[in-house]
Amino acid sequence: MIDLLVAGGGPAGLATAIRAACEGLEVVVVEPRPGPVDKACGEGLMPAAVAALAELGVAVEGRPLRGIRYVDTRHEAEAHFRAGPGRGVRRTELHAALSRRAARLGVPVLPLRVDVVRQQQDRVTAAGITARYLAAADGLHSPIRRALGLAGPAGPAPARYGLRRHFAVAPWTDCVEVHWSARAEAYVTPVGPDLVGVALLTSDRAPFERQLAAFPDLAARLPAIAATATRGAGPLRQPVRARALGRVLLVGDAAGYVDALTGEGVSLAVRGAAELVRCVRAGRPGEYERAWRAMSRRHRALTSALLGARGRPLLAARIVPAAARFPGLFAAVVNQLA
Repeated sequence: MIDLLVAGGGPAGLATAIRAACEGLEVVVVEPRPGPVDKACGEGLMPAAVAALAELGVAVEGRPLRGIRYVDTRHEAEAHFRAGPGRGVRRTELHAALSRRAARLGVPVLPLRVDVVRQQQDRVTAAGITARYLAAADGLHSPIRRALGLAGPAGPAPARYGLRRHFAVAPWTDCVEVHWSARAEAYVTPVGPDLVGVALLTSDRAPFERQLAAFPDLAARLPAIAATATRGAGPLRQPVRARALGRVLLVGDAAGYVDALTGEGVSLAVRGAAELVRCVRAGRPGEYERAWRAMSRRHRALTSALLGARGRPLLAARIVPAAARFPGLFAAVVNQLA
């Protein structure tokens, strides 16, 4: 019987498996899709994510990111990271780097799908494999989370969605540039010498072209034809009642998601993986919920506050002007998240 079975071979699942292998646990990953897997993602790694990946022995190339720039039709505000640069890196390249590290550690990645999870007092079985514990890293709309009854109520706030394309153009900034309109944000991330990613976040259900039209200055910088097809994700908000049930622990997006506004998904996934492995090694899965909440508290509070302001038109219109007027406060918030 192995120590840990990881359901999901994306960044969260691979980070969990790598951490477990480094801690001397016997771990197996099951993932039915061949990698590397692409998905709608802002592709900007905050400095904390770069450092956390380096701890796992995962080096990512990409483009150095100096900070965050907020832009609307009349204002700009820029804050630089104090802890070193972030990285703009294609999701597929990040996935490939994690896969290579897992392979070097001898972690098996099997092309299997988890359909049913069966728990006993001292073990859990899924995809025909029995382990002491199961880490569910099966994504934003986690089937395992849903099957275990751990999904929370959606709440009254409008659902938000993400759309992403790449454009073959030389980056004009070394920051993640966030453009704000009345109803959406556009995140521009340099990911190559002649490639930028544009991720749109909005509550409106409309094609990418129509959403991009709300940002005419940005649209004027981009080629008419995108380099990649549109990828979408959502609804983004995923409330979760609890991160653990018996010997099953949720990690990454499966553990709950507030919004992509602050761009910390990979950092939270890697830090959550470390807490999960620590609890598994100690044989105390019940401690994971408290550890996860403590680890993510600052992110959840800041993201929820910003999302709340975004949902109120009068406040939303003041976000970028306030950042420009109070650059020290803006820099402090950016570096709290970074």
